[in-house]
Formats: sequence, structure tokens, C-alpha cells
Amino acid sequence: MEKKSVLILGTASHVGKSSVVTAICRILSREYRVAPFKAQNMSLNSWITKDGKEIGIAQAIQAKAAGTEPTADMNPVLLKPKGDCVSQIILLGEPYADRSAGQYYDSIAEMNEVLEGALERLFKEHDIIVMEGAGGAAEINLYERDIVNIGTARLTQAPIILVGDIERGGVFASLYGTIALLPEDVRKNVKGFIINKFRGDLEILKPGLKQLEEKTGIPVLGVLPYFKLNIPSEDSVSLEDKEAEKNEKEIEIAVIRLPRISNFTDFEPLEGSAKIRYVELDEDLGTPDAIMIPGTKNTVNDLLDLKASGMAEKIQAYKGKIPIFGVCGGYQMLGKTIYDSGVENGVEAEFEGLGLLNIGTKFGEYKKRTIQVTKKVNAYGPILAPIDGEEIKGYEIHMGITDSSRNIFGNDGAIDETGLVIGTYLHGLFDNKNIRDALMQYLYEKKGLEYSPENAMTENDAYEELANVVEQNLEMEKLYEIIGI
Repeated sequence: MEKKSVLILGTASHVGKSSVVTAICRILSREYRVAPFKAQNMSLNSWITKDGKEIGIAQAIQAKAAGTEPTADMNPVLLKPKGDCVSQIILLGEPYADRSAGQYYDSIAEMNEVLEGALERLFKEHDIIVMEGAGGAAEINLYERDIVNIGTARLTQAPIILVGDIERGGVFASLYGTIALLPEDVRKNVKGFIINKFRGDLEILKPGLKQLEEKTGIPVLGVLPYFKLNIPSEDSVSLEDKEAEKNEKEIEIAVIRLPRISNFTDFEPLEGSAKIRYVELDEDLGTPDAIMIPGTKNTVNDLLDLKASGMAEKIQAYKGKIPIFGVCGGYQMLGKTIYDSGVENGVEAEFEGLGLLNIGTKFGEYKKRTIQVTKKVNAYGPILAPIDGEEIKGYEIHMGITDSSRNIFGNDGAIDETGLVIGTYLHGLFDNKNIRDALMQYLYEKKGLEYSPENAMTENDAYEELANVVEQNLEMEKLYEIIGI
């Protein structure tokens, strides 16, 4: 068949572009070879492909929904903010450079060449490319430098579907305003609207839908209801929604919300059995049943902030009393020392860690370990002993090398003498049911509660659930017509 594509743009960040792309990928994959594509992603939640390339987690999810293996071509440019208006640029899955926004935009022509190559390779292997924009499409100050919205639209001339979020109000103005501000050569390709996150009586909304169509000449393809997604979150904007969700679980796990937090999706698998509370550094830690220190884009700076805020002492006070887990950067912080040759923080120096694990970390070179791994548990203590000898899977994304006197997951990780302080480089740790159940069994028994392992929804089930919601609420024939199938 002739190669087809569709571009999903949004009126703003967090309107649901990624979930719409995921659903469309799933639906179309039943008959076609489908791949997702996002020219440029800015996120600290990333994923490692089978060949060790780093991409945004959203494109990995979309690829899985499409039944295809995630590749770096699906997200050729990934920006990972480091602070002070500087981001690490991941180009085709590999660390490229640290650049300020101005420096990055100066190299935009080079990025365009990368995009063209990535799309060409994707089209060789797939029938349909479902593309995603970033943030709001009508960022008029960026039109000549924007590779992900206007740039992708002009490069591909793909039909465009514009998504607006009604949850925060102003959806009609945002859809109409976005159309009005788009360049004419892009505006002409907008073929449909989707309104997302609706709660209420659809009949009351219909007069507005009709007026929007009359004013723009563009059809509303459907109104998607608000519902809880069972797929990993794309970025830290989602943390705000988590704070608003009610969770009546009796077990509470405190996740330290580091200023440069990354891959907080590591803890989402625990939400089925515990209340996950993200704690700011200046907040009261309270009396959690367990503490998690997540990954970070800058271990040294977040460690210094952790100490300056007093949160470090609060965490240290719980040693031997409750489980304390550190993942990736959090693992490095749990150790005695962190030596930075200047790679992490720009200045050669040694920093004192939290001292909860007998480990030391060195940042010696601008080199990142990115790999999917399978490890065997080799540990003692009340949490891990019951699963000693069992296998777990995960993926590593980190700079620095950590020396541990007692590895607990193959050649990775460390544990203290109580068996309650556990550190590892493995992202996706709690995706492993044996690890998840071992921790929950301990926490529930400690509180005199009975733990019943939750029947967690499989990835496949989650994609089907999302696809079914979209199919039931969109005019699918119009969508197929727009794509040209």
C-alpha cells in the first residue's frame, strides 16, 4: 500500500496527545504495520531499546501498543533537562551534547536531517506512521525553529488531528485559537478535532461542538471521556494529577520528589497495592511505611538539595525501621561518597552521600550505560530472602560506576546489614511481580494486614482498554478517511 501518516497535535502540553497516539497505533496495528514517531521529546522518563538506545518512554509505549519493537528512529531527538536552561541532547538514542536552548536551536538544520533519515527508515518497515507533536502547536515564536510540530507538519504534509483538553476549561477557545494562529500551509492540513478528558452530559456540550465546526469548517471526530490510564506516565506534569487522586490504601510509600526527578514511572506498578505519595523536599515526610529515592538527571545537585532541605536527615532517621529503596541516582545517593570528575556537576569534587549503603560512586567520563538486563536475585533480609535465586528484568540508564561490596541483583545493587536499605540501577524494578509482591508482603504483614497480590492489568490489556475507549467515542470511519485507508 501507499505509505500513510497522520500527525496528532495539541493545543497545549498534557492534553492527551500521547494516549491518543497510543490508541490509534493499537487500533491500526490490527490490520497494518504501524509505528509511532515523535521528532523531538523533552522528558526525563526514558526507555532503553533492545539495542541499547535511549528514547522517550511514550514512544516505547506507543510502539508496544502497535506490536512493533521500539527503536531510536521513533524518537530521534530526546531532550533531558538538567537545569539552568541546559538539556542533554540524546540523538538517535545516543548522548550527543549538553546544550542551552539557544545553542540547540542554532543546530536545528542538523536536527532536520536526522528526522528525515529516521522517517525514511520507518517508512521502509511500516505502512502507517502515527506522529505526535509536542506541547502546544501554536507557539508562534518558534515556528521557524520548531521541528516537532510545524517542522514535522511541513516535512511530511501529513493530515493533522488537533487535540484539546476540556478538563482545565477553555477548550473551544484553545482549539479555535490554535487554528487561527497556525501558518496557512499547515492549517489547511488540519482535518479533525478531538476533545479529551470530558466529564459530564455530552448533550450540553453538543451545541458548542456544532459552533466550533461551523466557525472552522473542521469536524469534531469525537469527545473522549476522562478515565484513568493504565499505561506509564509520559512526564512529570502527570505528577500533579497523581497528587489530586484519592487513594485509600492502608500502606503508604513516600517517593521523594527530587527537583530533577526522572523515571518516576518506576513506582507506578505499586499504585495497585499502596498509596504512593510524592513528597517535596520542604514537605513533612510523615510516617510512611517505605521510602523510595528515585532517579535524577543530576545526582550531585539533587543530593545537595536533599541535604540543604533537611530531608536527608529525615530519611536517615528511618534506617533499620522501614524499607528504603534507591533507584539509579537514588541508589548513588544512598552510598558513602560520590566522586565527580566534573562530568556530573562541572567541577571536580567529592561529595558525602547519605551513608546508608557501603558503596561509592565515581563519575569519571561523559559516558552513559544504556542496556536492557536480566538479573538473578542474590540477597538476604526480610524483603528479598523469599525470592533469592529468582530472576528479574529491567533496564539501566546512568552515568557513573558504583562499587558495591555485596551485589544483590547479579552484578548490580547493594543492601545494608538489616536488609531494609536496598539500592539498584534497575529501572522497571517493580514491574517484576516477584519483587513487587515481596515488598508488599513484608509491608502488609508488618502492619498486621493480609496481602492479596493484585491482579495487575497486563500491558496488552491496558492497550486494548485504551483502544476500546477511543473506538467507542470517535467516528472511526472519518479517522480512516483522514488517514486515507
